[in-house]
Amino acid sequence: MHEWRSEGMMGEAARERRQFWWFMLFALLVIGAGIGLRAPWPADEPRFVLVARQMWESGQWLFPHRGSELYSDKPPLYFWLLGASYALVRQWNIAFLLPSLLAALGTLTLTYDFARRSWNHRVGLWAAAAVLFSFQFVYQAKRAQIDPTVVFFITVGVYGIGRHVLLGPNWRWYWLGCFAAGLGVISKGVGFIALLALLPYALMRWRGWNGLSEPAPRGAGKWWLGGASFLLAIALWFVPMLVTALVSGDPEHRAYLNDLLYRQTATRYVSAWHHHAPWWYFIKVILTQWLPFVVFLPWLLGPWRQAWRQRDARVWWPLAWLLLVLLFFSASPGKRDMYILPALPALAWAAASFMPALVQRRGLRWALWVFSMLLGVGLLAVGLAALFGNPGYEARLVAERGLEVGSGALWLWRVLALMGALIVIAGIVCRLRHVLLFTALGVAVTWLGYGFGIAPLLDGESSSRDLMHEAREQAGADTVIGLVNWREQQLLQAVGPVTEFGFKQPEDEQWRRGIAWLQAEPTQRVLLSQDVAMPDCVDRGQIHPLGAANRRSWLLVDAQAVAGCR
Repeated sequence: MHEWRSEGMMGEAARERRQFWWFMLFALLVIGAGIGLRAPWPADEPRFVLVARQMWESGQWLFPHRGSELYSDKPPLYFWLLGASYALVRQWNIAFLLPSLLAALGTLTLTYDFARRSWNHRVGLWAAAAVLFSFQFVYQAKRAQIDPTVVFFITVGVYGIGRHVLLGPNWRWYWLGCFAAGLGVISKGVGFIALLALLPYALMRWRGWNGLSEPAPRGAGKWWLGGASFLLAIALWFVPMLVTALVSGDPEHRAYLNDLLYRQTATRYVSAWHHHAPWWYFIKVILTQWLPFVVFLPWLLGPWRQAWRQRDARVWWPLAWLLLVLLFFSASPGKRDMYILPALPALAWAAASFMPALVQRRGLRWALWVFSMLLGVGLLAVGLAALFGNPGYEARLVAERGLEVGSGALWLWRVLALMGALIVIAGIVCRLRHVLLFTALGVAVTWLGYGFGIAPLLDGESSSRDLMHEAREQAGADTVIGLVNWREQQLLQAVGPVTEFGFKQPEDEQWRRGIAWLQAEPTQRVLLSQDVAMPDCVDRGQIHPLGAANRRSWLLVDAQAVAGCR
C-alpha cells in the first residue's frame, strides 16, 4: 500500500511538472513571437539599445552615453543586461528583446511557485495564467523597456520576503529578496518598493493574523542583514561609479552623479516635469490594461471580504502590499502606466485561490466570453473597414506609418481581419462551456498576430530603418550626415558616416553648430533634420524631403540650402 501511494505521488508530481512546462512553453510562444523580426521602436527602445551599443563599442560600462553626451536618466544595470545578451547572440535585433523575455518568464515562474507553495499546484497555474493573461504584462514583455526587468527584480524581492514571513522562516530567501530589491534600484530606482512588503507583515504579526510563518523569525541582526544585502546590490555599481566620478575630476562625471541622484530620483518623484495625471490614474490602468484578468475583480470582492474576517495573511499580505505600491505611485504627480505593473503578481497571488471556483459562475463566464468576442469583432471590423471602406483613420495611419498604399497597407488590414476572424470563430466554437480555452486562444492569436504579422509590417517606419537607408541613398556613400533635432532611432539605424551636435542641446544651438559644420566642408556633408523649427535662413526650395518616420517629416539639407546662413 505504501509503495502504491509513493508511486501515485510521484506520478502526480510528474503530471504537475508537465502541466507547468506546457504552460511555460505557451508563455514563451506568446511573449517570444516576433523576436528578430523587428528593430527597436520608440519610445525608449532605441535610446536604451543605443546606450548599450555604445557601452559595448567603447568599453565604458560605468557611465552610459547617448551619442556624445552622458545619459543620466537611468542606472546602468539594464544596459549591462542588453550588452550581455548581445555577447551571447551578436545580433542586436534579437539581443535587445532577450532581457524582457527572460525577465517575464522568470516573473511567471515565481508567481506560480509562490502560489503553489501557499496553496497547491492548481492555484499556482491560475496565478501565473492571471499574470500572463493581462494585456499590459505581455505588451511590456514584448518591448525592450526597463520595466519587465524591474518587475522581475521586485517580484524576486517580494517572493523572497514572502518565503520568509509566510512560508518560512527562511533567512536565505529573505536576504536574497532584499538583494534583488537592490538590483531593482540600480535598474530603475524603484526596486526598494519590494521592501514595503515588510510593513503589512509587521502589522499582521502584531495583530495575530493566520497564515504567517511559524515560528516567528527571530534575531534583530539577521533582519538587519537584509538591509545590508539591499545596500550591497546597489554598491556593486554605485561605489565604483562614485569613486570614479570623484577621483577623475571630470565635470561631466560630477554632473552625471548629481543629475542621477537628485533630479532623476527625488525631484522626479516629488515634482515631475512630465506625464502628469490625476491621483486615480492607476486605478484606470488596472481596470483597462490588466484585462482579461481583472474581469474577475467584481466576483473577488466577496471572497476577499471573507478572507479579511478570517485574517488570512496569504490573501491580504500581497493585497496590502499592492495597496501600498498603488498609494506610493499615485502620490507622485508624474505617472506612466507601466509604473504599477510590479503589483500584478501580488494581485494574482491574492486572487488565484478563489479563481477555480469563481470561473464556474455563469456571469463570470459570460464576462470573459464577451470580452474576448469584442476583441475579435473589433479586430475584424477594423480590418474589413480598411479593406473595403478605406475610412479616414486608416488612411491617416497609412500616411503616418509610411506604408505602401498598395501591398504594405493591404497586408496589414488582412492580418487584422484574419486575427479577428480566428478569434470570432473560436468564440462560436468554444461557447461558454470552454470559455477558458477561448480566452487563451484570444490571447494567443492577438500576440502571435502582432509579433509575426503586424510588427514586421510596421518596422521599417517605426524603427526609422527605411528613413536612414533613404537618407544614405540620397546623400551618397561617403557623405557624412549630420543629425539635427534628432531622435535616438536615427543614430541607431544610421548607415555610413554620421555625426551629431548633442541631444539635449536646444534646437537653435544644434542648427547653429550644424550649419557651421556643413559650411566648413560643403561637398562632403549634409544635415538630416525634422521639418520643424528650421531657421529662417534655410532656403526651403533647396531641401530634399525624405518622407515620414515616427509620425514626423524628415528632410536633407545641403550646403546650397544654407547658403544664406551666417
